[in-house]
Amino acid sequence: MSSERVMEEEGEGECHGWAARDASGFLSPYNFARRAVESDDVSLKITHCGVCYADVSWTRNKYGDSEYPLVPGHEIVGIVKEVGSNVHRFKVGDRVGVGTYVNSCRDCEYCGMNIDVYCSKGAVRTFNSVDVDGTITKGGYSSYIVVHQRYCFKIPNDYPLALAAPLLCAGITVYSPMMRYKMNQPGKSLGVIGLGGLGHLAVKFGKAFGLSVTVFSTSISKKDEALKKLGADKFVISSDEEQMKAMVNSLNFIIDTASGDHPFDPYMSLLKTGGTLVLVGFPSEVKLHPISLIMGMKSISGSVTGGIKESQEMLDFCAAQKIYPEIEIIPIKYINEALERLIKRDVKYRFVIDIENSFK
Repeated sequence: MSSERVMEEEGEGECHGWAARDASGFLSPYNFARRAVESDDVSLKITHCGVCYADVSWTRNKYGDSEYPLVPGHEIVGIVKEVGSNVHRFKVGDRVGVGTYVNSCRDCEYCGMNIDVYCSKGAVRTFNSVDVDGTITKGGYSSYIVVHQRYCFKIPNDYPLALAAPLLCAGITVYSPMMRYKMNQPGKSLGVIGLGGLGHLAVKFGKAFGLSVTVFSTSISKKDEALKKLGADKFVISSDEEQMKAMVNSLNFIIDTASGDHPFDPYMSLLKTGGTLVLVGFPSEVKLHPISLIMGMKSISGSVTGGIKESQEMLDFCAAQKIYPEIEIIPIKYINEALERLIKRDVKYRFVIDIENSFK
């Protein structure tokens, strides 16, 4: 017998989803076929999918490579409904997650280090990428998905599935560089630029690690949220020169989640000697004076999502520490309004689509 299965209401290979048909980015119902389950594959019934700004970017062809119809979504959680004959880590009924990529060469030095996202031949993205069978991958705004077992993660049994979804992109995107630069050591100081889907999780991780956390924002309206709800130690209006000067040479590490254009030199001055600013947002350019790096042995780095091993570690850590994203659950029929609200930053702090009930 080639696979273990449970019966589904959908026909063989039929998947219900929502897709954009052109660069307007407008999404509407779309039925399509998923590839067959091979020996190393896991097929999961999707229960929830987080909404990331990447969904806006690719549905609207911001990078010029969008293939339509395009089904977005790469913060996927659900229940295993079928496994291939070589799959032993998962069984039917398991709670699993899928993040931003669903395949890689599995042979290069980076895949060998379990950081497949940096695969030298290019990781296969969860949507709008060329899959193993030559088709274009389609993401989590859909009823189910088929993924190689390597790119599936176990969701701890006591962790709510809806809350787990944002961890598969937003969570690991900030967790990965924090671990890389050993920011899990109590007593260190962390700065977080921007308090959105990524930023609010960076604050939660920072507090769980025992760090002194300062939030930088252009909006005073986020002060109470940052300090009282999320537990940040300080809140700084980044456009206030006096507040910024008071923070000079005080931070070990800064996570920059802002995607809007902003100056970098003022933030570099806030780092202690040897400090690092990691960019996880997508501004259109990065400009800074060399002296911002040279004087103080400082560095600026970049990072995207994270590796196979550390993604599972993050999920287990969140369950153990009871770290939960702040979410707003929506039905799939509300997705176009949600994407417009996301553009306007009108969400605290992550939309999560109730896929299971949306496709009943």
